[in-house]
Amino acid sequence: MITTSVQEYLRDHDHGVWKPILWEGSSALTGTVLLLAQRRFTRRYDHLIHAPLRWFARQLAWLPVYWLGFVPIAFGMRHAVYGLAGERYPHGGWIEIYLYEDIKMTVFFFIFATITFGVLSFHAMLDEKLRVERANASLREAQLLRLSQQMQPHFLFNALNTISSLMYSDVARADAMLVQLSDVLRATLDVGERHLVPLEMELRLLRGYAALMAERFSDRVSIAWQVDDALLACAVPVMSMQPLLENVFKHTVEKRRQPTAITLSAQRQQDTLVLRVEDDSGLLPAAPTASSPPAAGGIGVRNLRERLAALYGNRAAFDLIQLSPAGVRAEVRLPCAS
Repeated sequence: MITTSVQEYLRDHDHGVWKPILWEGSSALTGTVLLLAQRRFTRRYDHLIHAPLRWFARQLAWLPVYWLGFVPIAFGMRHAVYGLAGERYPHGGWIEIYLYEDIKMTVFFFIFATITFGVLSFHAMLDEKLRVERANASLREAQLLRLSQQMQPHFLFNALNTISSLMYSDVARADAMLVQLSDVLRATLDVGERHLVPLEMELRLLRGYAALMAERFSDRVSIAWQVDDALLACAVPVMSMQPLLENVFKHTVEKRRQPTAITLSAQRQQDTLVLRVEDDSGLLPAAPTASSPPAAGGIGVRNLRERLAALYGNRAAFDLIQLSPAGVRAEVRLPCAS
């Protein structure tokens, strides 16, 4: 616009080319200042990009600022520069100027708002694509984890060995364990390649695993369940609780001869689903030093952290909490509005 204005000016004048540069330059500078101010104060509404009407409504509140602010700022600069040059800046009546400039600013405003919306939408699409790719990668890792850890030979061996020993002393218990093992295998296959499953399905897999492990350590462990049945439809990441329970058996139950009490719960706190696996005997590793790497909590726990970040971003949380005098609480917090 500056180039066009200079060309038009030179058709009728042979000097004073600074004037069209000032006219368009002051407009460009004022528009830029207003746009930067608008962007700064409306950035907090970027999360509404998926609701275009609400996003544009927040931007529309700035249109009167353009109407009221453009003319005083731009024309003030023009008058000031003309005054320094010893000249007077000529223009029409203020009503006509406001009407003309405000029409231009309205068109300019909507063009900029549309471009901004397009850029933000594009970035949101890229972020969503990246999140899906991370979720897919984490799901593939979870599938490998499920095959290599849950269904690994030593797990099946221990389960079958326990069943074998019971067959001579308690056939009913051995038969019940076979049913539980079958249900764990079937539930694992039913999960397929889904990222999220209803809490009811997650608990089905967890109960089967817990029953097998409780039978193996029947003299050393007790398991209590505190589940709000109204939450069974809430979606949770597949195999989100089993790694936490496995950690309790691996790091606490297997290393102790005294009884360990484990509590598994699913409760609601407002619109948040809180999943907990808690024991009364575990101890978290000491804080890492420069010579010792931090404990990652095992492949299953690390994978769970990554999947939570990929699926929910900062809307989900995972914590390991040391209880007093002993015990560890593993807590997963997920959004659940159902």
